[in-house]
Amino acid sequence: MEFNLIITGVGGQGGLTLSRIVGNAAMHEGYNVRIGETLGMSQRYGSVLSYLRFGEEVYSPLIEEGQADLMLALEPAEALRNARFLSKKSTAIINAYPIHTATTLVGKEKYPELNEIKEAMGRICPAHMTDFQGEADKINPRTLGVLMLGYAFGRGLIPLEDESIKTGIRETLRERFWEVNFRAFERGKELAKD
Repeated sequence: MEFNLIITGVGGQGGLTLSRIVGNAAMHEGYNVRIGETLGMSQRYGSVLSYLRFGEEVYSPLIEEGQADLMLALEPAEALRNARFLSKKSTAIINAYPIHTATTLVGKEKYPELNEIKEAMGRICPAHMTDFQGEADKINPRTLGVLMLGYAFGRGLIPLEDESIKTGIRETLRERFWEVNFRAFERGKELAKD
């Protein structure tokens, strides 16, 4: 078994932390785990891309174009920017909450409409887009990634056990953040049933 996950977003959204949670969960199940990261200006809402691979025999952290099993896009335009990693066998889970960068705010670039993003992504692979940030805000805004992970898990898209993911949360985050992230994970699973 080999699983290839792309996590993409902008700096400050928790994408790198999310990759560590999933990586720790996979290691708990005995898988080899490789994580690679490409950081833009992550402190200033620059692009952040995490490659996470796990399985019995995984040697490189990089995921080739068209080889991702799953994309968790914490920001919609970043889903488009990294669509090259997807194929018909992939699934994209996309947060429908745009974060405008300085270039879109001053009019140098046009931010695509959300329906354009969903339509474009849907031509590549199954794409689930909803306002996950709005749901996370009801718990704690910083739980976005874990909520989306719960959604993907609830859809059967994460080949790990529920308890392993909770172990990943415990091993990655400080104890004072466990409960709120467990709630976000459970809320994501509930949303997947709707």
